Amino acid sequence: MWGAGVRAGAGGVVACTLPIMIITPDPTAPPGPATADDVLAAVRAALTVLAQAPADAATWQLPAHALDWTRWETIEHTADGLLAYAAQLAPGTPPLDGYVPLRWQRDRPQGPPNAIGVDPAAGAPGLLQVLEVAAVLLAALLRTLPPQVRAFHAYGVADPGGFAAMGVVEILAHTQDVAAAFGLVWEPPADLCDRALTRLFPQAPTGTDRWATLLWATGRGELPGHPKVDFERWQSAPPAGAES
Repeated sequence: MWGAGVRAGAGGVVACTLPIMIITPDPTAPPGPATADDVLAAVRAALTVLAQAPADAATWQLPAHALDWTRWETIEHTADGLLAYAAQLAPGTPPLDGYVPLRWQRDRPQGPPNAIGVDPAAGAPGLLQVLEVAAVLLAALLRTLPPQVRAFHAYGVADPGGFAAMGVVEILAHTQDVAAAFGLVWEPPADLCDRALTRLFPQAPTGTDRWATLLWATGRGELPGHPKVDFERWQSAPPAGAES
């Protein structure tokens, strides 16, 4: 939209006589791709709510909401996943047919398989610090990569935007698992949810609450007017027409 220029006022001073272009965002335009900034925004929001949880070590060993994992294991797994994403993207020639050969192991049979672990002696503050470190390292690597890069993921060979979106969903969804178990209110920014949904769950409903829709898409909640789903996988592969 073009606006009228500013003309001479009573004092005779001309501020501007050129037309001024006013850009109005198109509310119907699809959201842009997920980025490194989204990963950082997600982890900072997560750290803010998780810092409200009791620091008592015993409470972190209680089950996360609707998972077989403990609250500690759930956040440890999230940090591990972010670092694993960075590992996939880090080689000069990223792998396209498998994961970088890290050694995965479980601390107990029902726990998640991880390649890294957090020193229990560091307590909850140390656990959250490792989560932040993992997100920052993934974001730093994402900033160095052109969109043409591809790397393996079990749900489809992905581009940097896909790994950014996956990192966001890992943080948002698993923070929900832990926050809900602690009785904490967790509602991340809608724009983060929207970009992640658009990239990883292209068939998800639009025009709905974005956080509620992301919870629904990952099998963590109900969405009015839509049948409940059990999460199986997201779409890691970039959409048709993406740079390659």
